[in-house]
Parts: sequence; structure tokens; C-alpha cells
Amino acid sequence: MDAESARAFLLGLPDVAETMQWGENLVYWVGDKTIGGKMFAVVNLGSPRAVISFAAGPERFAELVEVEGCFPAPYLARAHWVAVESWDALGAAELKELLRRACELVHAKLPKRTRDVLGMSAAEKRKVIAGRKKLLSSRAAR
Repeated sequence: MDAESARAFLLGLPDVAETMQWGENLVYWVGDKTIGGKMFAVVNLGSPRAVISFAAGPERFAELVEVEGCFPAPYLARAHWVAVESWDALGAAELKELLRRACELVHAKLPKRTRDVLGMSAAEKRKVIAGRKKLLSSRAAR
């Protein structure tokens, strides 16, 4: 796996949005950030220390930090996130399953109002997200 194949996989998961933040980092959210979505994975495009970080949950966190090439994610370890130092530290199938699970873990913890929006039809969802983005940009312009 590499950054492009990870990106394609992550964007194929339901209700996933992508942003570029903190320099050269692709951040993946369950639900758009403007409606209360939460991040579940970060692909580091420029970091020499880690290529990807993701939510692992308490049980998998303890197991994964014992795997060579995996370590507690800086700043997010307290939330049971792990970081992977190279794309070949884990097999592609295992990494995909871990990323799918990260998405599910974070989705389960979303606020009810965010889950309600994600349950709408695609057209309704787009309308709500566009309205929210418009509101936030008008507030920022003040």
C-alpha cells in the first residue's frame, strides 16, 4: 500500500470526507467536519517519522504498539491512535481492515445530530453540508 492507494480506499468508505491540514497531511473524517464529523485517519505526505495514523480503539492499540513499525501516535495516543512508520510495516489487507475499523469506531461515537445528517439521502446531505459551510464562511468573514 502507498499514500495514493490508501487515499482511494479511504475515500471509498461511506460518509468519508478529506481535508488537507497541518502542512502536508490528508485528514479523513467520518462525516464532513462542518456538520460535526470526526477524524479517524491521517496520511502524512511529508513526515519522515510516520506515513499514516489512525484510531485503533483500546484493545487494538495495545496490540498494535507491540508490532514493529507501529507506535503510539503523537498527540493522539491518549485517544488510542497508532502511527505506522512505513507502508510495508503492515500488510495491505490488514491495514485496510484496521482503517475500516477506525472509521466504524469513530462513526459509533458521533453525536446524534451528525449521525442524523449522515442518514439523509445524498442530495439532502449535500444541501445541509453546503448550508453549514456557507454559514461558517460568513461568520469567519466578520
